[in-house]
This record gives sequence, C-alpha cells and structure tokens, in this order.
Amino acid sequence: MAAALRGVRCWGLVAAAPSLGERRWWRGESPFGVAFTRSAFVVKKANSAQPNWLGVGLAFSTSAALWAFLIKQHNEDVMEYERRKQERGHKCTGCS
Repeated sequence: MAAALRGVRCWGLVAAAPSLGERRWWRGESPFGVAFTRSAFVVKKANSAQPNWLGVGLAFSTSAALWAFLIKQHNEDVMEYERRKQERGHKCTGCS
C-alpha cells in the first residue's frame, strides 16, 4: 500500500495542497483582506422612538385583508355545504 502511494505521488497523480490564497478564495474570503470587502446588508440599531409606520401599516393591513378573505371564503364554503346538504335530502322523484 505504501509503495502504491509513493508511486502515485512520484507520478504527480495527487494534487498538491492549495495555497493560502486558494484556500481563502474557496472559503469566500477576499484576497485583499477584510478592509476592502463590502456587505450588501447594513445592520443598524433599531430606533424604537421612531417606528417605521409604513412597515407597521403594511403589516397590519395585510393581516386584516387576509383575515377578511379567510372569513369570506369560509362563509361561502358553509353556504355551499348547506346547499349541497339540502339537495341530498330532497327525495322527490318528480323533480328529476
């Protein structure tokens, strides 16, 4: 086994260890170091004295609209269920 490994190394069939720059590139680091990298997201401390009223309004209005749609859909489903239940109970032979 050891002789086979020596032979593989001798003929250059084993890749050499990556250099420091290659290792940084594989990990997603910049080759220039940390000083020249930029983030797409900027983290700021939340200011509770000035809430984002647009975001608050959008969140509450979206929630209210979804609840209204859910209740409307539920009422329509109940009416359809009652209509079909009434049709099943109708045993008149002259109607059909």
